[in-house]
Amino acid sequence: MKNNILIVEDHELTRFGLKTAFESCDFIEGIYEAESAETAFDIINDSKIDLIIMDLGLPGLDGIEATKKIKQKNTDIKIVILTSHNDSQEVLNSLKAGANAYCSKEINPQRLTQVVLSVLDGASWFDPSIAHVVLEAASSSQQANVPKPEKDYGLTSRESQILKLITEGYSNNEIANQLFVSINTTKAHVASILQKLEVDDRLQAALKALKERLV
Repeated sequence: MKNNILIVEDHELTRFGLKTAFESCDFIEGIYEAESAETAFDIINDSKIDLIIMDLGLPGLDGIEATKKIKQKNTDIKIVILTSHNDSQEVLNSLKAGANAYCSKEINPQRLTQVVLSVLDGASWFDPSIAHVVLEAASSSQQANVPKPEKDYGLTSRESQILKLITEGYSNNEIANQLFVSINTTKAHVASILQKLEVDDRLQAALKALKERLV
């Protein structure tokens, strides 16, 4: 399936580099460009956009507010934040706004195309350079009054219990000791959790759980 992407970035050279990286991707149909949120809104209104690569430091309306406005109108559009910022509050605000991925501008272009493809397939992705900061901040945020999500990933009660421990930073060995099960049993549960959440590793599982309030 072919997809249309929109690159929202105010630096022309960066836009050119991103466009070049995606031109050879067989899953991309059209590549649109915008230097501001306002221009992006016009393009979205006129064209079918499947995914947006969004810079945070845009002139006028910033990337977080732009993400929020876009998601409020069209939840089907995937948004990948691409920025040089690694401030934990900005990352959390991006997640709250509805971003599906958060990448550093230091990311390898080939890796970025893989991230975009996985996000189009429904996954979430967070750059390892900021993920630990987000996890720590998100774990301490107040979520008590937020309702449970409607989406059901089919986690068992034991898997939900282990997922909560993962979000709290427990290792497999620590989880095994706390639940009085073997390390192999713990690893099997973790593997099942990753498969059901459609993520690649424990960190992405924790971030997805916190973002979608699964725990």
